[in-house]
Amino acid sequence: MAQPDDLMAIGFTQYEARVYLALLGENPATGYQLSKKAGIPRSMVYEALGRLHARGAIMRTGDQRAALYRPVPPDLLLDRYAQEQQRLTKALRGSLSALYTSEAEEHIWSVSGEQAVMAYALQTVQEAQAELLLVLPDRLVEALQGEIATACTRGVAVSSLLTGAAELTCGEVARHPPFESQLQELTTMFMVVADGKTCLMASLEPEMTATLTNNRNLVFIARQFVWMELFTQRLHPRPARPRAKARPAKARPKR
Repeated sequence: MAQPDDLMAIGFTQYEARVYLALLGENPATGYQLSKKAGIPRSMVYEALGRLHARGAIMRTGDQRAALYRPVPPDLLLDRYAQEQQRLTKALRGSLSALYTSEAEEHIWSVSGEQAVMAYALQTVQEAQAELLLVLPDRLVEALQGEIATACTRGVAVSSLLTGAAELTCGEVARHPPFESQLQELTTMFMVVADGKTCLMASLEPEMTATLTNNRNLVFIARQFVWMELFTQRLHPRPARPRAKARPAKARPKR
């Protein structure tokens, strides 16, 4: 169920959110009714109603003190907010990009939070031109397989070392033995090395964090680690599990 915090995330104040939610369940309603239902002082209710009306979130009839209020339907409200956010994002993308400068450097950067880490992982895969070396647990196979497939269609040489049970049909794929993956703690990390120039190494637990770098020495070490693991798995592939033989049916004793 929606809470005031959900509406506050898109710009409502706490009182505006409480009034709008109250209106959804009881409308049309007077300011007095909404004051009681939302638990807000009457003076603050009329102030919140005025702001909601000004932003087009509610409809009003009559003069302010004798008015009835009705909410704009949520679908219409949220569609308008989404369109406005897209417009603002598009405008910001252009203006911020004009300010942004980036030079080749070899610093080691840390990134925290799943959304930020995944955004950089996706960008690294998308920007690869010639080669991608990947170490992927199941969770990341599911999240990145679409972009990996797109990289393959661009002609990027993709080689993936999988540490779980997920399937990846694009590029060269090797599967790391489960016991060794746990022993080396590969099941809680992933790595993306692009074109021998960029490396992202991330830990999934306890909170997703990553190291991102163009440092030539570190990228070389990361690339060699993935390449050697792929080479080892090609030399010593994990044997397929033998199928259990069907047991012959026991003959029934004759009566």
